[in-house]
Amino acid sequence: MKKLIALALAFCMIFALAGCSGGSSGAASGGSSEGSAAGTAAKDGEEVTLTMWCIATESDANRPAYEKAIAEYEANHPGVKIEWEAFENESYKTKIKAAMSDPDTLPDIFFTWSGAFLGDFARAGNVYALDEAYKPFADKLPEVMLSNSTYDGKHYAVPLTYNIVAMFANMDMLKEVGWDHVPATYEELTACCDALVAAGKIPFGCAGKETWCVTEYLEPMIEKTIGYQDLNDIFAGKKTWNDPAIATAVDSLQEMINKGYFDPAGIALGNDEVKANFLAGQTAFYQNGSWNCGEVNDASFNASVGLFSVMDANKATYSQVIGGPSDSLAVAASSKHADVAAQAAFELGQAICHYAYLAGSGLPAWTPDYDTSEVKPLVAAVADIVAASDGMVLFGDTAMSADPANTYLSYVAQVYGCEIDGAGFIAGLSKDLQ
Repeated sequence: MKKLIALALAFCMIFALAGCSGGSSGAASGGSSEGSAAGTAAKDGEEVTLTMWCIATESDANRPAYEKAIAEYEANHPGVKIEWEAFENESYKTKIKAAMSDPDTLPDIFFTWSGAFLGDFARAGNVYALDEAYKPFADKLPEVMLSNSTYDGKHYAVPLTYNIVAMFANMDMLKEVGWDHVPATYEELTACCDALVAAGKIPFGCAGKETWCVTEYLEPMIEKTIGYQDLNDIFAGKKTWNDPAIATAVDSLQEMINKGYFDPAGIALGNDEVKANFLAGQTAFYQNGSWNCGEVNDASFNASVGLFSVMDANKATYSQVIGGPSDSLAVAASSKHADVAAQAAFELGQAICHYAYLAGSGLPAWTPDYDTSEVKPLVAAVADIVAASDGMVLFGDTAMSADPANTYLSYVAQVYGCEIDGAGFIAGLSKDLQ
């Protein structure tokens, strides 16, 4: 399945980077037909208001994509109004999980991560199945892109973009200490970081206030130590965390912290602050989602992008990645306008994908049918990385169900705070999860 997703994305990227033009944007080309639910509501003179929750806050890279997509959708459907709210990442996870316990409080459309995160909600009967609504869009949205949001043979979400964990580099800072490329091996990475520290520069920043940011470092290190298949199996509960190699990866991260490779202030910072420090030239590297490509591409310094280096070449390869089609829109089963919301989710999803891709805040889950000749160079570079990938693991906190994910994140936080070492990490997770 991971190879199929890579092939689908590679096809989308080849199509896109060829500079295809002449198509329209998501909502306009999504095709609300005369028989659509949204069209019928508008024709009957019924004013429909759809509520939506998402995480596109003012500081989020995808905010402009949402604003443009919603404005475009409303212009194409005068009888439908979108009332939307955006929430910070971590608080949103708590909010959406709490709402699932009282489905009547859910909005009509809600942002979700796919994998087990959405699967828990779908299997509880709280999410509207989208199989019928998907049919008019199937020629533009490869079905394999819905694989992470398909449960018991039914589709429950509309993928927006495809992202991976990428390692962004300030090449001007690296050049100052004698490096002209992003380190590709662990030996190179540590040598580069040693040179940066010796020159009084900070290699990495990581937001300790947002544990998902810590996983953007730890998960690639574990994957590059034990291999993507074993990590997939661990997240799926098929294998135990009790693997000494995982403890080695954790200890390696803490060794990097203790050697001064990470900004010590990061433990008390949020992701926006850490990213701002990188964009201001205060750190040499920023490891986070590829949705940051646009902002990094437009920074005042020369930037490049790569992946975290291999820790154990006998078990992993450089081209193994963390990520996949995860960011999605879903429809609440309790919605009074579920059919209208379902079509709106697809049209909004296609338009958000369109604008996010051009802005550099996500790779396209949808096949582009518009001019892509000005795709940002860092986006194209990440697309090449994904097309060449030979193994993928979905982000851990969405690959696991809610309770195991919370337990996992609590241990990750303890790792970054150096409250437990590698042995404590695997022992604790083995005890609490398996």
